[in-house]
Amino acid sequence: METGSSVPELGLAHQAAPGQSSRLECLAWASLDFANSGYTTVVLTAIFNAYFVSVVMAGSAQATLVWTTILAASYAVVMITAPWVGALADAKACKKNLLAVTTLTCSIATLGLGAVGPGDVWLAAGLLIVSNVAYATHQDLSAGFLRELATRDQAGRLSGYGWAWGYLGGLLSLVLSLAWFLKGAQWLGMPLTEQEKVLGSLVATACLFAGVGLAALALLRERSTPTGEAWQLAWHRLLGSWQDVQADTNGESLRRFLWCVLAYQAGVATVIALAAIYAQQVMGFGMDKTVLLILVVNLTASVGAALFGWLQDRVGHGRSLGFALWLWIGMVACAGLGHTEGWFWLAANLAGLAMGASQSGARAAVADLAPAHRQAEAFGYWGVAVNGASVLGPLAYGLVTWLTDNNHRLAIGLTGLFFLAGLVLLRRVKWPRAV
Repeated sequence: METGSSVPELGLAHQAAPGQSSRLECLAWASLDFANSGYTTVVLTAIFNAYFVSVVMAGSAQATLVWTTILAASYAVVMITAPWVGALADAKACKKNLLAVTTLTCSIATLGLGAVGPGDVWLAAGLLIVSNVAYATHQDLSAGFLRELATRDQAGRLSGYGWAWGYLGGLLSLVLSLAWFLKGAQWLGMPLTEQEKVLGSLVATACLFAGVGLAALALLRERSTPTGEAWQLAWHRLLGSWQDVQADTNGESLRRFLWCVLAYQAGVATVIALAAIYAQQVMGFGMDKTVLLILVVNLTASVGAALFGWLQDRVGHGRSLGFALWLWIGMVACAGLGHTEGWFWLAANLAGLAMGASQSGARAAVADLAPAHRQAEAFGYWGVAVNGASVLGPLAYGLVTWLTDNNHRLAIGLTGLFFLAGLVLLRRVKWPRAV
């Protein structure tokens, strides 16, 4: 592996402790996003969520609330475990090993979801919780490599390119799923049931996650060294003053930013969890059209992540994230007030641009604010905020639909309040340097 090289394709000159990173290693790190994005795209956003509502629960009036409650339970588990797992990864220098475990766990549980049929609510709930906890932990741990691969003023670009590459991984999973939906019956010589269609897409997703994820880990180096610190005290530090965790940076800024993330990410999590359900319940989309919609959204999200990663390093975290939140507010307005497919497609593409920008941007911002020697632990706290938002947002949406006889337009409109709150809280963050 060639070390100390620049990365002309990304416009980066990397510096990491203790060594420098190569172009191949940067691609390997980005490929962790490529591997895990298929799970969130197929299971949480495009296919299995709609299948759960329409088939597993047979279109019950409580189906959306049950779906969001299951997701909330899984994210609640991650909220509890994320600081410990992040602190353990730093204390034992074992991010790679933990990433391998979460990769295999999520892949196997995703395969198991293929066995879920009509009425199998408890089986679906158990497998969803296991797979989503593994996925969310994988995402937090992989973010801990960012400051090892890029300098502080280049982290935005590398994070953006990684997220953009990740959306293309989700796109590949959807293309494979769509091919199975359209050609599977012809390949097998018999018609496919809805469960068999979903099974094929889950098999492709699980194999992509495991294959690409493990190959990428083989190319990454664990640069950190064991600290010997008591990782079990992670929650004690979180609930205390945080001064130990943020010893090398502006701890107050990190705390304020995580509150901002908690607010706006609740809206992002809602859109991810309910996009396909909204498309089918409100706009009358079928499965094939829904998959096409998410395909397009993944393309715009990839563009948004790459573009805003570059912008973030030019104008700063606050300005670029603020612009992304205004895009989210525009999306909510189009989706909630528009009654034609044209308005809905516009809303979907605004969501794609904003999603790539806000998610990759937050990762780079946390890397900037956190101490270099406690990146995995800091991203564990980021995981608390993100997963807390993933409990709050979808559960609020599910409750609104349940209380208003499935009024999805009102629910998506109220989701805009999370983005407005994020804008207000973002203005309170003081960044450690001018860009």
